[in-house]
Order: sequence, then structure tokens, then C-alpha cells
Amino acid sequence: MIRVLILWLSLCMAALPAAAEGPARLDLGASALTREGRGWFGPPPLRLRLVLDRAVPYRVFMVADPIRLIVDLKGADLAGQKPGDLYGSDLVPAIRWGRQQRGWSRIVLDLPAPYRIAEAGQRTTAPQPVIDIALRAVDAAAFAPRASAATALRDLPPPADTGAGAAAEAAPEALVVALDPGHGGFDPGAEAGGATEADLVLTFARELREVLAARGIGVAMTRDDDSFVSLEDRMTRARAAGARLLVSLHADALPEGQAAGATVYLWNPAANERAGQQLVLRHDRADLLAGVDLGGQDDLLAGTLIDFARVDTQARSANFARFLTSRMALMGIGLHGRPVQGAAFSVLKSPDIASVLLELGFISDDRDRANLTDPDWRARMVAVLADSISGWARDDGARAAMLRR
Repeated sequence: MIRVLILWLSLCMAALPAAAEGPARLDLGASALTREGRGWFGPPPLRLRLVLDRAVPYRVFMVADPIRLIVDLKGADLAGQKPGDLYGSDLVPAIRWGRQQRGWSRIVLDLPAPYRIAEAGQRTTAPQPVIDIALRAVDAAAFAPRASAATALRDLPPPADTGAGAAAEAAPEALVVALDPGHGGFDPGAEAGGATEADLVLTFARELREVLAARGIGVAMTRDDDSFVSLEDRMTRARAAGARLLVSLHADALPEGQAAGATVYLWNPAANERAGQQLVLRHDRADLLAGVDLGGQDDLLAGTLIDFARVDTQARSANFARFLTSRMALMGIGLHGRPVQGAAFSVLKSPDIASVLLELGFISDDRDRANLTDPDWRARMVAVLADSISGWARDDGARAAMLRR
């Protein structure tokens, strides 16, 4: 009888719901709103990817007045995360999210035109569950919002100012980016297929400058013509312009089959001590650290201050590399097998400016060279860089209070 009772109790326990898990969390850094190609006769297709730490029940629908996409997530907690930090949030007029009711959270995207939900699904396999929603623009007659959606915004916070549209392109306050087209003048850089590295990266830098300027981001060019600028002068020009970020642009050549795809280089921390000594010897002390006069200090103290400044700068550079490679992967840009690498390039030595060297591709690779000479590919890569810079700048500003000063 006791055995029967134990068996019955076991069956009852098995039938009960599993112990409640903690709420699912949105991986904001991996999630994104992206543009899917061009809208030849209207707004471009959009895709929303929401990456979670576990799968959750969800529902998706459209509402009108204004036109909005609603995404409801059951058992998800979005508290403490800012909608404006979602990658690509500036593609829509406004975005907001918050707790709804009875265990549901709601995400609301104001859309710039009528759209339909072309597909929606949740992938629950590793590495992380992803809710993937594709939107396609339609004309007003084909727009089919859900009826009776008056409660769509109940209890939600005001919309995040994403900056979409004309007013939307406002950049983070006082953001200046230094663009550094490599080589130039008597140094053409790598050459292949009748193209030179110096010309290709200068063309790209000019196109990127136009897009950044349209977003309200200040741009300082280390060279704007086919002239030679020394490596040390490039850093000095960036610092004189008050740049927070330096992006050095290259398209090198390596023996056939050894390299292809975009690659981001960071200053190699193992070379810090040697680089610090070189900076002390080769620069005027007042030129080393903005706002810090090292005149009259001995070399050991100056080198120590440089290393101290680089601790935070290196982390900020690495953070931009993550933003950039993530965005390139999302947008289908071909990447090197090791997309982020370390190197002791001189233009990455600055102790007070976040710096990366971007190999847009390798001119020695036929496919990469074709991309670099293709205006459509360059426009896509320019958009990737502009989005990465904007997203990094917002994140960098949010982290500023936690950095050493």
C-alpha cells in the first residue's frame, strides 16, 4: 500500500509545472533592428532579431494610428535596458518597452510607413534563442492592423528618442571621429589589378565622411588628398581635432590564399611598455595626453601615466571592435577567419584616443578587390561603419561614469 501511495505521489509531482525559472533576459548587445536591402518603391524591408537567454512564449501583431509593431514576450524582464540602445533603433521613429500585465512584457516599435509581418519565428537551438521578425512595406490598402488595439501602450514608458528621420540623425554630444586613410603620396600602399590601396581607402573615407556628417558626427581626416602624412602626424591631427575615436583604413596585400575578408586590429597589449617608451622619446610631452602637462616629469613617470591612460582606452577600442564586427556579421560582410587581432601598428598607440585599424579587405584577393571597387558594396560597408560608430558612441557615453579619470 505504501509503495502504491509513493508511486501515486510521484506521478502527481511529475504532472505539476516545473519550478518557476527566473525571468528571461534580452541580450541587448546581440539583438538588432536591421535594414534588409533597399526599398526600391518605398521604405526598406526591416528585420528585428531579439536574442534571449532562454526561449519564451511570444506574440506579434501590427496596430494602427500610429502604425506600430507590437511584440509581447511572456516571462521576460526588460527592466534596466534602454530601448534606444538596441542596435538599429534609429531606423524607426520611436521604440519603447516595459512590463505589460500577467507576466508579459511588451515591445512597441513606431514604424515610418505601413508594413506587414512577412515572417516571424523563434529559433530555440544553441547558442541562444532568437525571435526573428521580418517586415515588408505595403501600401495603405494592404495594411492589416489588428482591431481593437487601444491598450497597446498601456503602462509603457514614453518612447525612446531614437533620432530617426531628419531630426533623427543627431549624434552623441561632441562626437568627433578621425578617419585615417592609410598611405598616400609617394607611398601608394599595396597594388593589385590596377588599383592602389591609397586610392581605394581615400575614396572610402570620403564616402564615410559624408554619411557621418549627415548624422551630425564631426569628422577629421588625417589626409584628404593623395599626400603623404607620417604616422606620428596622423595621431597628432586626430588629437588636435578632439577625436574620441580613430579608425585607420587599409586594404593590404598578402600572398595568395593567406588572407581575405575584413579584419579589425587593436593595439597589442604585450607591446605597451615598448610603445610607451617610444612615445616619451618621440613626442613633445604636452602632446601625449590631452589636458595633462607632462613637462618637467621624468621618463618613468611619463611612461607610467601613458600606460595608466591606455588601460581605459584599450577597453574602449576593444568595445568598438565588438560593435563593428557584430554589425558586419549581421549585415553579411565577409570577415576574416579571425576578425579581431592584435598588432603593434603605430597609429594604434595613442593612449587617449580609442583606435582601431580596419582592413576593409585584402587587395590581393580578387573578391575583396572587386568589393572595394564596387560602389554598392562600399555603400553597405559605409552604413555598417556609421551604425557601429553611432552605437559605440552611445554605449561609450553611458560607460563614461565608470571609467577612470
